Amino acid sequence: MEVLRSIRSEVLSALGSKIVLLAGPRQVGKTFLSKKIFTSYSYYNYDIIKDRKILRAGQWDRDGDLIIFDEIHKMKSWKSWLKGIYDGEGVRPPILVTGSARLDIFRKGGDSLAGRHRLVRLHPFSVKELNHLNPEIAVDRLIKNSGFPEPFFLKTEREVALWRRSHLDVILREDLLDLEKVRDIRNIEILIDLLSERVGSSISYSSLAEDLSVSSHTVKHWIQILEYLNVVFIVHPYSKRLSKAIQKQPKIYFYDIGRVENGDAAKIENLCACHLLKRNNFLTDSKGEKRDLFYLRDKEKREVDFLTVKNQKIEYLIEVKSSDDHFSPSLNFYHQKLLPEMSIQLVYKLKHKQSLAKDKIIVKISDFLAGLET
Repeated sequence: MEVLRSIRSEVLSALGSKIVLLAGPRQVGKTFLSKKIFTSYSYYNYDIIKDRKILRAGQWDRDGDLIIFDEIHKMKSWKSWLKGIYDGEGVRPPILVTGSARLDIFRKGGDSLAGRHRLVRLHPFSVKELNHLNPEIAVDRLIKNSGFPEPFFLKTEREVALWRRSHLDVILREDLLDLEKVRDIRNIEILIDLLSERVGSSISYSSLAEDLSVSSHTVKHWIQILEYLNVVFIVHPYSKRLSKAIQKQPKIYFYDIGRVENGDAAKIENLCACHLLKRNNFLTDSKGEKRDLFYLRDKEKREVDFLTVKNQKIEYLIEVKSSDDHFSPSLNFYHQKLLPEMSIQLVYKLKHKQSLAKDKIIVKISDFLAGLET
């Protein structure tokens, strides 16, 4: 069954005026979405030798409704190459660039595509996109299989496990080596296992370094690589001084919820993290809003799972629970201290929504996620 992706209209509206960079994790559905936009298209994958020769020679077909360049970020000086196409030929026909690494990291290497591109990020399925399912059923299947299209529709746990193993192998043995020369792939696999056991908790680089017998700097660098490859994403603690927040211990979440190994509560929290990140990216990519995602924790160990920021103003405080329908004391403390637009306690198993005030509610996770702009 085909799922209508929320970001499709944004891709379509940007094509024809800008080069569209469609970024997202490997096997999240970027190529499938790209080929569904128009019936007539030309597709070239830089990983394929024949296509690579065509691209380097500039001999691609220009007669269709769309040109798709896949994995082009693996080409040396790919930003300058695309800039040359844009400046010399424009976007007639429209050009769509897809890739399994974070295409937005090109910003770190200069502004070759400044004014010439539009970045759109595709995430795994959200509850809202799965509107053919009851929201509770959608949540349970996302927790069990993850929101990546292939495992989501697989029938058995064995098939899902085989997909997950293959998915990681390709990332570590192909994409990773394309990004930079890393010899210690086995230790990075162990790092992923260690992170999968710590979802929902702040991580210590020094503790992970000790487990892996490497330096803290190396661990931090490896996690950054996994972030670039869309395996994990980082949520920092909130601070009005961003530099101070970045130095504190972050939380790590997985795009593939099925990698979480420390219980259902952690999987539920990871699911909410994925949806909140996807919402932030969607609103940034479609409306240009500046969005950020943090968590809260103080010296007294009062903690709130998520804090969303819109244009540098606190929007939501969100606490995630499996079954507790009593408003969290930590959430209540920060609600009074930070004065957000809304404080929300999300509960996986909840009989009835509770409105404690106009800006304080307890709501079922499935209902909340189904209503998010994702």
